[in-house]
Amino acid sequence: MMNRRAFTTALALTAFSGSLLAAVSACSKQDASSSKAEGTATPTPAATSSAGPGPSKHPAMLDPTLAVDKAPDVFKAKFTTSKGDFVVEVTRAWAPLGADRFYNLVKIGYYDDTRFFRVVDGFMVQFGIHGDGAVNTKWRDAHIADDPAKESNKRGMMTFATSGPNSRTVQVFINYVDANARLDAMGFTPFGKIIDGMAVVDSLYKGYGEGAPRGLGPDQGKLQAQGNDYLNREFPKMDFVKEARIVP
Repeated sequence: MMNRRAFTTALALTAFSGSLLAAVSACSKQDASSSKAEGTATPTPAATSSAGPGPSKHPAMLDPTLAVDKAPDVFKAKFTTSKGDFVVEVTRAWAPLGADRFYNLVKIGYYDDTRFFRVVDGFMVQFGIHGDGAVNTKWRDAHIADDPAKESNKRGMMTFATSGPNSRTVQVFINYVDANARLDAMGFTPFGKIIDGMAVVDSLYKGYGEGAPRGLGPDQGKLQAQGNDYLNREFPKMDFVKEARIVP
């Protein structure tokens, strides 16, 4: 089993640009040059999805200090994706700080037109890096403190990714298997659960797998800087969020 540092690095919220590694071991960092995936004639998500909110649509997109509303005790968020819809129910008592951050991100439209950039069969699906590099620049250091774990990382649970203590920002993942309960003691605190559409989550494209350099997936440094332009160009089969909204 990986040690804490290795595992949290593998689920890191941010990529540290300039960290190019010649080989990967259990303790290596995931930031490195990306490898190109197979060519395809499939239309890019940009051609089929609605445009995201863009930095001009909500002031908080470029100023995280404006996204600080307290979440309801329980709320639901509906994600409309390229494969269908799923709904996550968030319970604030499980992880108050995480729930508040997620609530604000959905409210401002942050997750609209974002990609499921890391989909590992038998493990989890991760998303949350914005399609606009200017937005990423503002949010990548907008950390929130840790929440003590009250629920377990079992199948269907949604959790913020983290690169170490008090480093959560915007990236989240959905657990595919109950075996991920081993993450509980590593700082990965679930805040919600998929209550409808888990079959949609299961169907998300997994062909790219793990991120570079361990897999065919994207390099997070390039994704942070170039956003969806990079993904549309080199990873056109990747599934994506069309929009995410709080359910009334």
